[in-house]
Amino acid sequence: MPAPIRPRRSVLYMPGSNARALEKGRSLPADALILDLEDSVSPEAKQTARETVARALAEGGYGRREILVRVNALETPWGRDDLAAVARMRADAVLLPKIESADAVRKAVRILEEAGAPDTMSVWCMMETPLGVLNAQAIASAHSRLGGFVMGTSDLAKDLHCLHTPERTPFLASLSHVILCARAYGLGALDGVHLDLDDAEGFAAQCRQGLELGFDGKTLIHPKTIAAANATFGPTDDDLAEARAMIDAFEAAKKDGLGVAVLNGKLVENLHVENARRLLFLAEMIEALEGESAAA
Repeated sequence: MPAPIRPRRSVLYMPGSNARALEKGRSLPADALILDLEDSVSPEAKQTARETVARALAEGGYGRREILVRVNALETPWGRDDLAAVARMRADAVLLPKIESADAVRKAVRILEEAGAPDTMSVWCMMETPLGVLNAQAIASAHSRLGGFVMGTSDLAKDLHCLHTPERTPFLASLSHVILCARAYGLGALDGVHLDLDDAEGFAAQCRQGLELGFDGKTLIHPKTIAAANATFGPTDDDLAEARAMIDAFEAAKKDGLGVAVLNGKLVENLHVENARRLLFLAEMIEALEGESAAA
């Protein structure tokens, strides 16, 4: 089944050990948050971070934002306990790091379900190793709980021995392959982070590239990048006007017994209308999310 449509323009990583950051996350205009128990948390703070995240989610206040909790890998001393704990948290999804096989997904799901995870909790996978990218199709079809993929380009660069270039040429094959597998199985897909916080121009270009490749949004490491990601990955007023015009033109053509319409010299078929309806629905969800944030 396709993943539910919801705004994922901006998805901010937040260290699970930082209670003040988790509090701030309640008021940030990010569409989704990844509360992290893995890379941003030192080994001696792992258990405390787990408790801090559980407490923050129990208190609530995150509204319509999608909440993912990134756990430590099962091979680590903390992975199994992380999964068991997240199963009982008020999170939308668990994010599994360094996934390289369908079996790894199914093993994680078994632990979640044994710990009582609700049916609504989805599983997302970090795509951050060469083997994980190569096995993306098998991973995408591993379990019905799969919600999407998150690119981990920093770890991927380390394993590929490649460079972070402005055009991200070394990553294009991996990014495209993951997108292809995600869409083939109706999953969401999030682009990797941009590491240089002082490079606003490069960040904007990377967001645009991610949009063109087909990603739903971008993962972020600092709140100051939220607005730019929202602007790039969100539909513009012109986009929405065109979507409405497409639907109107197609419906008028149907009444005349036609299967296609022409709008501003361009052919409009049912596939264009489906995408237009998806865009309008997404815009409604964004408006509701932003209205909620403004009222908070």
